[in-house]
Amino acid sequence: MSDIQSQIEQERERARAACEEAGSDSSECAVAWDTVEELQAEASHQRSNKKKTSFEEYCDNNPDADECRIYDN
Repeated sequence: MSDIQSQIEQERERARAACEEAGSDSSECAVAWDTVEELQAEASHQRSNKKKTSFEEYCDNNPDADECRIYDN
């Protein structure tokens, strides 16, 4: 995960530089920030796809098992 975070930081710096050079209303600036947003979305996607534990898989396969029941208090 740290690899994608470093890529995000690099692209942020490039986006800031592009906006400084070409202006904040330029297409270069917009494209650079779009790249940052795409990388952030990918990082979020990777975080959401974390591997399930054996217990979580067991409960997915056996939702009626006593140890998998969830009670509302």
